[in-house]
Formats: sequence, C-alpha cells, structure tokens
Amino acid sequence: MSSVETGSYAIEPAPRAPAEGKRLALLTLTALGVVYGDIGTSPLYALRECFKAEYGILPTPASILGVLSLILWSLILVVSIKYIVFILRADNRGEGGIMALLALLLQQKRRQDDKRRRLVLIALGLFGAALLYGDGVITPAISVLGAVEGLEVGAPALARIVVPITLIILFGLFMVQRFGTARVGTAFGPTMLVWFVTIAVLGVRSISQNVGVLAAMNPWYGVRFFIEHGMAGFLTLGAVVLCVTGGEALYADMGHFGKRPIRIAWFAVALPALLLNYFGQGALLLRDPAAASNPFYLLAPPSFQWPLLVIATAAAIVASQALISGAFSLTQQSIQLGFSPRMQIVHTSKQEAGQIYIPEVNKALMIGCLILVLWFGSSSALSAAYGIAVTGTMAITSLLFAVVARLRWNWSLPKVLALTAAFLIIDLSFLVANVVKIEHGGWVPLVMAAVVYALMSTWKRGRTELGAIQAANALPLDTFLASIGRNPPHRVRGTAVFMTSTPEGVPVVLLHHLKHNKVLHETVVLLSVQTRGIPEVPDAHRLVFEPMGQGFFRLVAAYGFMQSPDIPRVLAEAAAKGVAFPPLDTSYFLGRERLVLTGRAKMSRWRKRLFALMSRNARPATEFFQIPPNRVVELGAQIEF
Repeated sequence: MSSVETGSYAIEPAPRAPAEGKRLALLTLTALGVVYGDIGTSPLYALRECFKAEYGILPTPASILGVLSLILWSLILVVSIKYIVFILRADNRGEGGIMALLALLLQQKRRQDDKRRRLVLIALGLFGAALLYGDGVITPAISVLGAVEGLEVGAPALARIVVPITLIILFGLFMVQRFGTARVGTAFGPTMLVWFVTIAVLGVRSISQNVGVLAAMNPWYGVRFFIEHGMAGFLTLGAVVLCVTGGEALYADMGHFGKRPIRIAWFAVALPALLLNYFGQGALLLRDPAAASNPFYLLAPPSFQWPLLVIATAAAIVASQALISGAFSLTQQSIQLGFSPRMQIVHTSKQEAGQIYIPEVNKALMIGCLILVLWFGSSSALSAAYGIAVTGTMAITSLLFAVVARLRWNWSLPKVLALTAAFLIIDLSFLVANVVKIEHGGWVPLVMAAVVYALMSTWKRGRTELGAIQAANALPLDTFLASIGRNPPHRVRGTAVFMTSTPEGVPVVLLHHLKHNKVLHETVVLLSVQTRGIPEVPDAHRLVFEPMGQGFFRLVAAYGFMQSPDIPRVLAEAAAKGVAFPPLDTSYFLGRERLVLTGRAKMSRWRKRLFALMSRNARPATEFFQIPPNRVVELGAQIEF
C-alpha cells in the first residue's frame, strides 16, 4: 500500500506531558469531583448498613471497633493498594476501564491453542462491563436516596416525601444530560472538595470526644470481629464493601486525568476525609449506640442538619453524574469495538472529545433509576442490590489484570499468582458475602448484566457471522476491475463513495448499483472504517489510501475505540493525496441489510431473532458516520442468515 499501515499496534501517540504546577492542581481538583464522587458519598450509608438487624450485629464497643477496622483496611487494601498502586498500571495508551483492559487483551496475537482462553476473557470482560451498567443505574438511585433521607433525621414527619423528592432530582438530572457536562463539570471538583472538608471536620469533631475509637486502626480488631461473630461477621462484609464502591470508576476515568492527579487526590484529600468521617461515626456510636439508625446525619449538630442535607445532595448528584457519563463512555467504546449496534452519539463539547451524550442510554438509565427508587423506596433496601454489581466487577478486573501482567508485562508466574490470589481472596470474600442478598434485591444487577451481556455478545457474534457470509459471497476486487476493463460501463461525472465493512472484495451495494443503474461514477471510492484496539489513532496514521485503477480507490480510515468517525473529514484529508471530493458532487452509497433467517449462520434461533431485531433498530450509518443525509443513496439487500 502507498501509505502508512495503521493496523499495527506499534502506533504510539505522543506521550502525555506530565502535569505540573497549576495544571496539576486543576487536574487533581477535577479528578476529586469526577473520580471520587461515588466512593466519596459512601459514608451516607455504609456504616449504617453494617448494623442492620439482618446481620444480627449489635453496636457494642467491640463490634464497632471491628467494623471500623474492616472499613479502614478495605480502603487501604482494595482502593489504595489494588487500584491505586497496581490496577492503574494496566492502561491502554493512557486509557483505563474494563473495556480498555479488554481491548488491551485482544491485541494479543491469536494462536490456535489459546482460542478458548480468548473467548473466556472476552466473556469475562463483557460481563464485567454489563455489571458496570447495573452500577450506573443503581449508583444515582442509592446516592440521591441516601442524601435526601437526611430529611428523616431533621424532620421525621417529612419521611413520606423522601421518595418523591428523589424522583424529581433524578428526573431533572437526566433531563439536563443533553446539554453536556461542560458547565456543571466545572463545579464537580469544588463541590466534592467542600463535601470532603465537611465530612472530615464532622469526623474530627466526633473523634475528639472519644479518641479511643482510633484503636480500630489495629487490624486485630477486624480479625477478632470475625472470630467472635462467625458467619454473621463474615456476611457483614456484604455491607462493608459499600465503603469501596467507586474503585472501577477510579480506573475508568484514568484517561481523563492521568495517574498522578488521581493518586494525589486520593491520598491527600479523599482517603483522609473518608477515614476521619468513618471513625467519627464510630466514635458517635461508642457514645450513643442508638445513633446506628443514621450515624452520618446524627454526626452533625442540629443547627447544621439542613446545610449538611444540601451539601450531601449536591455531592450525590456529582456522584450520579460521574456514573452516567461513564455509561456514555462505556457505550461508545462498546460500539467502536463491535459489541454494540450504532447509536446516536452527540458531542456536547467542541474542546473535549470525551464529553458525549447518548440519548438511548440516557433514557434507559433514567427509567431504570426511577423504577429502582419506586421499587425499593430506601437506600438501605437498595444496598442489597448494590454489592453484587460492585464485587462482581472487582473480581473480573483482578482476573483480567492477572492475564495482562503475565502475557503483556511478562511477570513471573509466582508473582502473578501471589498477587492475584491476594486480590481474589478479598474480592471473592466480598462477593460471597453478597450472594445471600440475591433474593433481597441482589438479583437486580445480575438480571441487568445478563440482559446487557446477551445483547453485546449476540451483536458481536452476529456481525462476525454476517461478515463471514458476505466475505464468502464477495466478488474479488481484481476480478471485478478486470471485468470493468473488458466491458466498461457508462461513467458519469462525480465521486461515489461506497461504504463497506471490510476492505477486501467488492461491496454488495456496488454490485446492486451497477446491476440496476448500469452506470459508474468517474471516481469510485471503497471506504472502510476500522476500529483499532487503542484509545486513539493519531491523525498521521488515520488513512490508508490506495489507487486500484479504473478510477477506483481503496480508502481505509482507522479510529481508536475512544474516537467517533467523521467521514466528511476523512475525505477532506484524503483529498490531499490527489483525489478531489467536492461536497456537492460526492454521493454516498450505503446498503441496508434485510436478514432472512435460515440455517446458514451458526447461531441459535433466538440469537438470530435478537440480532435481526437489533440490526433493524441500529442507528443509520448517516448519523453515526456524520454523513450529509442529502448526499446518501441507500440500496436494500436480502441476506440469508
């Protein structure tokens, strides 16, 4: 080919300039808002859930110190060591998150002997991503509910309006998504900084009245808690895990800020504030065990109850926004990696490519959140559904990280096994402790994940089977061009761009066009858009442009899984190579496939029906590829599937 080959994963984008000075401070402040919104609002409900009646753990001094010790060491071992120290190392050209991790694994060269392992890794990655969607539905509901429930403390008579107010806040939050997060995003950092300072001050105030609570820093209190309470103590981990929710969000947002700002924000602000507040709540319980009904709000003096309610609600909205934006980003990655049909992706900022809005996802999240609030009615009831989604994703991330460390970093097997075993002991303990909650609401994220997994895996499998069928029926391009040379059809002025999913062979839509219209344009471009397993493909490596003769050109545009294709821009860049693409003289030919279900594709019938339904409802290519709709010609084709 006459241009740079973009299929190689050796493409290296320019390294991110290390943040220093004011830029580092700004990134750290912004990361504090976006990354730690979820885990930062956990004090609203985490400690309270540990002393629910279902666990049978009374708030005695020994059990209070034991639970605090478990919370402390969970934050240290899971967030500080696992995610901050190790998981953040598994970046895909600076991007993090479970889909970026999956893309990193898929870059490995395929070998016949590891086909089964590859399929297992893909299945794990997809199910982990599916669980994150469940997290994206549950987090806004439980965070806002937990904040608004402060009304019950300040004015018990207002308890009946907690759910209506929560519904109104959530509805408004989803309605403003289409305007983008640029404006509200600037307030994320300062809002969460106020939140962390507030909860830290409340914690210090309470600790000063009972410094004996600091004894819980000794891990022996956690060990003794398990010894004394046995199975009940172990099952309490199902509530303790609520203090580490948000670890996956921390990893997923790495590409927006870089590792250093995320680490500074955690160790300098988020972790100290969280520990001070949890220990402050523990000191309160040591003084007044009855405060276990809502230790967070009862930590504040009566005169500060209403201001705290406002601050907590603002922080809950920030936490919700971070997960909603994360769901948009996750969907974009899924589309680009071929695990989801095309959807409308609206870029809400001209400066920040990562700020997007996907109407279909926003509507699904909103409906899911509102239903959960109405169904469960309280953050306490909803916490049962929360743990399964979080712990499941944590365990899957540990497994995928182990594969990356072994295959890509060439870590020794004993080192990988030792580290993975340490991670999984914690992750699986949390997961098993949450299994008993399945009948009380834990089934919700599992059902959500199963549905999303079925959709994603079916789409990927269907597109693979459809591509194989089309490739088997495709006419070799050399044969077609030779035929054109022997029997030249009538050529008309202008340029015709034929979109094709693969650069090999002749697109079916081109054959249909020639068969029915008996003409070809003077310039014919076979355009294929491909997604690489890296976040971004540099502009210098975007295009592969190859003259084929007879006025035909092959054009391959490569994008990363964090980028959105822009076909008019691609053609403008290709024009620099000597072929003009005048906008008013260029037509785009697209094929609309109609699947006729037969026994040809190697898929079960229910999957075929589901794939056909998804295919019919996928967004038109004109919207997804930003093609001018008034320059598009669509030709239908029936394909036996």
